[in-house]
Amino acid sequence: MAGYPQPIADLIKQLSKLPGIGQKSAMRLVLHLLSMRSEELASLAQAIGQLKECITLCSICHTFTDREPCSICADERRDRHVICVVEGPADLLAIEQTAYYRGLYHVLHGVLSPLDGIGPDNLKINSLMRRIASSGGVEEVILATNPTVEGEATADYIQGLLKSSNISVTRIASGVPVGGDLKFADPVTLKRAFDGRMRI
Repeated sequence: MAGYPQPIADLIKQLSKLPGIGQKSAMRLVLHLLSMRSEELASLAQAIGQLKECITLCSICHTFTDREPCSICADERRDRHVICVVEGPADLLAIEQTAYYRGLYHVLHGVLSPLDGIGPDNLKINSLMRRIASSGGVEEVILATNPTVEGEATADYIQGLLKSSNISVTRIASGVPVGGDLKFADPVTLKRAFDGRMRI
């Protein structure tokens, strides 16, 4: 960026790559960072650096974790007969904030989108099927993908894979608006969606 020293211009460029951050927002962030004390800046840099060093995917549910398995999968108080399937870790966190659901999760890390070249093998669907087959105790799978075209297609695909099993497959109800994202829904809306889930 013209007029800025190169290190400032470089950081503005990198921050602009983050979702929801344009050049002006990135510039404000950089100017704020420059006003911070050296110790605060060092702590921030250390926290960012630890993301890739300390955070991995849980080998069971595939959410982000700093331990193996994650705290949810390791919690013996959770209902191990129910698995809630979500698109991403942000959706899992949104549901957890309701303090209503007490089962386990499975994070797909995306949805089926043939136009973008995303098929079943690009998601954690095969892992879900292996998990269900090996557990022997799963009685219900709740499909909590977002109510978008891709989310519905993904839910339909998983439902088709489980059709011949004795597992109850449910879909969260329409408390979540069509085209909306679970991570932006309020706890009451999510609770209603779970209360009104239906067999499919």
